[in-house]
Amino acid sequence: MSREFIVKKCMKCGAYVKVFEDCTCENCGIKCCGEQMISLVPNSEDAAFEKHVPTYEIQGEKILVRVNHVMEEEHYIEWIAIVFDDHEKITYFKPGDEPVAHCKYVPGSTIYAYCNKHNLWKADVK
Repeated sequence: MSREFIVKKCMKCGAYVKVFEDCTCENCGIKCCGEQMISLVPNSEDAAFEKHVPTYEIQGEKILVRVNHVMEEEHYIEWIAIVFDDHEKITYFKPGDEPVAHCKYVPGSTIYAYCNKHNLWKADVK
């Protein structure tokens, strides 16, 4: 069974963290700038769907992932994560890079892409 992929963000400074195991206590959780960090819900930002949702191509035993997105200094894809079973493969990018990642092909995987302006996006692998 896959562990849930959780990313939380500070709404004051914009910092984000990957959570391995979230707290379930009431009024508890990760704080930044004195406030609770919020869990990002993939594909929920008001932004161009086609420029943020990762796409993939199966190439034999591998999967090639792309995000059709600009990679400018002020607006870019920071990372792509491919999640399957209890594994995560994360590829990091900087402005000017091509947002492309690859991993072994596992049906039922989930692909996440993080845009520095429009947060978290995901696609399921069939």
